[in-house]
Formats: sequence, C-alpha cells, structure tokens
Amino acid sequence: MTDTNSSILSKLSQGNRINIVIGLIIIVLGVVFAGELPQYGDHYGFWSVLPPLIAIVLAFWTQEVVSSLFVGIVLGGFISGNINVVDAYLIPSIGTEDFALILLVYLWSLGGLIGIWTRTGGAERFAEWAGSKIVRGPKSAKFFTWMMGLVFHQGGTISTVLTGATVRPISDEQGVSHEESSYMVDSTASPAATVIPFNVWPLYIAGLLVGTIPLFETNQDVVSFFIQAIPFNFYGIFALLMTLLFAWELLPWIPSKKMREAIKRSRETGKLDRDGSEPMSSKELTEMDIPEDYNSGLIDFLGPIGTLLGVAIIPYIITFYVMGNTEDPLLMIAEAFVLAVLAGMFIALAKGMELKTVMDGFVDGCKGVTIGAIVLALAVTLKEVAESVGTAEYVVAMVGDSIMPMFLPAILMGLCMLIAFAAGTSFGTYAVVFPVAMPLAWAILPDPFFITLCFGAVVGGSVFGDQCSPISDTTILSSLATGSDLMDHVKTQIPLALVAAGIGAVLYTLIAAVFV
Repeated sequence: MTDTNSSILSKLSQGNRINIVIGLIIIVLGVVFAGELPQYGDHYGFWSVLPPLIAIVLAFWTQEVVSSLFVGIVLGGFISGNINVVDAYLIPSIGTEDFALILLVYLWSLGGLIGIWTRTGGAERFAEWAGSKIVRGPKSAKFFTWMMGLVFHQGGTISTVLTGATVRPISDEQGVSHEESSYMVDSTASPAATVIPFNVWPLYIAGLLVGTIPLFETNQDVVSFFIQAIPFNFYGIFALLMTLLFAWELLPWIPSKKMREAIKRSRETGKLDRDGSEPMSSKELTEMDIPEDYNSGLIDFLGPIGTLLGVAIIPYIITFYVMGNTEDPLLMIAEAFVLAVLAGMFIALAKGMELKTVMDGFVDGCKGVTIGAIVLALAVTLKEVAESVGTAEYVVAMVGDSIMPMFLPAILMGLCMLIAFAAGTSFGTYAVVFPVAMPLAWAILPDPFFITLCFGAVVGGSVFGDQCSPISDTTILSSLATGSDLMDHVKTQIPLALVAAGIGAVLYTLIAAVFV
C-alpha cells in the first residue's frame, strides 16, 4: 500500500470504512442478482425489509447517517431491479412538490430566519426576556419547551420547526443539553397533534378509513371517532406526560444512560453536545454577528414569529370553525414561513440595518442547514424505495389473521411501531395499516369499544415509530432545529419513548381482557 493510500484510509472514520465495505459488497451482490428475486404480490418477502433495516442498523452502528441512507437506497434499487437508483428514485423523490415544500419551508425559510436572527439578535433578545419573565433555569426552560410544543400542535415537521426555533436560544442560555431539547421538541410534536386534534390529522385519517367498516360511513364519522378515541391513544398521552415529568426532572429514574450522561455533562461542564458529536446545524446558525450600531429588540423575534403564527393559524381557525369548511380548511404553512422571513428582513431594514448585512445573515442561515437538506433528501428517497419494494405490505402480511381479540390492540401497536420506524413516517404507516387494521379488527370482534382500542393503538404506535426513526423527517428536523447530533437524539430518546409505548401496550391488553 502506498503512503498516499495509507494517508487516505487513515482519514476515514471507522464508520465510513464500514459503510464503504458494506456498500461495495451490496453493489457486487446487487449486480449479480438485480431483478431476479421472487416477488410475492406487492412485496419481495424478507428482502422487502432490508433497505430501511440495513440503513437503520448502519446508522446506529457507524454513527454516519448519509452513507447509511445511501446504502439502503442502493440495496432497494437492486431488490426491485432498478439499478440506476439516481433515475429511478433520487430524481423522482427530490423533484417532487412535497420535497420542494420541505426544502423551501423547513430548510431555507427556517435556516434563513435563524440566520437573520444572528444579525438582529432577535432570538437572543427573546431568550433574555423569557429568562427574566418565565424561565428560571433548566427545568423551567424545558417546561417552556413543553408548553410551546402544545401551542404548536399541528404535528410533525411544523411543530418541530416552530417549537425548536422558538425555544433553542432559551434552552441554550439555560444550559439544557441538545439531547434534552431535541427530545422535548420531538416528543411534543406528533404526540401532541394526536391528542389535540385541531389540525389536519383527523381529516387525513378520515380519507383513509371512510367506507372501510360500518362505523365509518362518512368523513365526519371518522373525525368524530378520532376525537372520541383520544383517551385511548395511550402512547400520545403517556409521551406528553413523560415529557412533562422529564421537563421538571420528576421522573424517579431516566431510562436512558446516554440521556443521564448528557444532563450531567451540560450541568457540570456547560457543554451542550458531547465531544465528537456532529450537530445538525452549523456555526452559521449559532454565532452572533450583530452590527455595533444595531439596537436589538423583542420585535426582531416576535415580528417574524407573530407573522408565522398569524398567517398559519388564523385562516385555519376562520375557515374551519367560523365558516365550517371542515373538508378543506385553509392552512397556509408555506406562505407563513416565507412571510415570516420577509417580516424579519423588513424589520431589520426599517431599524437601519444594511441590506447586504440582512442578506448575508439569510445566506449564512441557509448554509447552516445544508447537512439537514442532504439527510432529508436521502430519507425521502428511502421512503420511496421502501414503498416500491413493499416493506410495509410484507410486515403487515406477517401478522396474519389468527389473533385473540385481547392481544390485537397491542399487536397492532407493535406492528405500527415497527413499520413507522423502518419507513420513517406515521402518515405513510396510516395509509398502509389503517385500511387493513380496521376491517381486520371488525372481522375479529365487531364491537365499537374494541375498534376504539385498535384505532388508538394504530394512531399511537405509528407516532412512536415516526418519532424514534433516524430516517424520519420529524426526527431529523428536531435535531436540526435544536442543534443536536442526529444519532445522539435518536439514542437518547428511544428508551424514554419505549417506556411510554410499553405502558400503553400493557394497558391495551388489560383493558381488552377485562372489558371486551
């Protein structure tokens, strides 16, 4: 081996070397067997679970997400016979309207807004105000995060971005580790959306379930059923309760060694990230560069945030509750984010900041979320790969229909946890599982209360998997918005989420055994 080759290899991390070796093995095997695997209806048997499974295992093992996701995509291409994954998956996924919306709203707008705040000091000024009026230390800072999660309860990407952008300067100021912050933000996003249903979630699920069983004859039937089933969405409820207890540090024991280490590190050393971590946001999003002649004020933060909330929430409330448009209420999320960025710019310009300084802040903010854009692009592509090889269909088929009624809710919950974790999406899991699970539950026992238990189990289990999956957009954006290392966030939150899910599964089984 030459000195040059030795030097190159020495610069590669162990994780990268492992991914390179595994990737080469997959490429060789894929070229040999591409397109020749037996297909069973909509899936390829056990091969269908390998793309997301390999990606997740590699991400945990090597601590390197980008190459892990790409290996999963390549493997899926070979399984489906689409060796040219660029043409078959990457371009169609990245070129979709959904990804364009994510790129515009949750990356450029979020990054640009935070970048503007590094020039105006708006977020820092708000943190100082909140610290003097509301926050008194790490506990109250985390409780403030919990409250913001409930306020921004639209769920998923919306909640993680809004909550994270609002609370990060406060939490950082109070020495809350980024592992704690990202868990608080992630665990109050989708769980809150399923417990506080004033959002699009009931309408989305209604579109999947209408006409599937006699209880769901119309969309309104499903929406009403969704609301009635909220007390039995055990994961959503216990996730929020555990997060609240975690915020006030009232849990008798934190079921996560790495989280305990993160708390100890931040409190004793002030380090918000572990040594060697790779936070999902760069220094462009955290370093202040306020002009000497600029007078920072609350308006620099409240103006953009107020614009964001006003444009996103007020039209929705008017169209849904006042005008009664429950089928298609006006939810202007993209417009709200773009206008929030413009509001931040105009406020800074009106207060005397130079246009070049404002734009430099915006551009630096966009630079700061580049890694997030790459990870999200690959995660979105892997979801398309999982769909094309029938990952969810295979897992559903494995369950079978010979199940005792008392165990079905817990089994459905576990199934949804697995599918959503592998695919990285709760909405996608709903689309696959709900149309099958409700008719299955009705066939086993046509009892409304039993259906309610199964309904809550599917809702909560899917949210768990989405929340904990390293390839989920909400997980990625929670890390991005709070500045956390992605895999640090995943590893520290899973034990806590598993406790909430475990309690829920036990309750489903006990209630079904006693009352069904």
